[in-house]
Amino acid sequence: MKTMSVMLCRLGALAALAAGATGCSAITPVQAWEKGTLAKPEMLMEGDGLETRFNEHIYTSREAASGGSGVGGGGCGCN
Repeated sequence: MKTMSVMLCRLGALAALAAGATGCSAITPVQAWEKGTLAKPEMLMEGDGLETRFNEHIYTSREAASGGSGVGGGGCGCN
């Protein structure tokens, strides 16, 4: 009885994998005229550049430190 449930579980996993692979095959590349929508300033992750600079200025003034908004180490000196 246990082997039957294992077989059904494997069959279900195989069916889910096949359905996922079939769904991914329907993805089409982005056309040239559709790229303009993604290039709008509203679509940026950080938002407005001036607002970002202002927020960094407030942070450095409040914390009395500069940097920390980019990529770097964890504060222990090991980058």
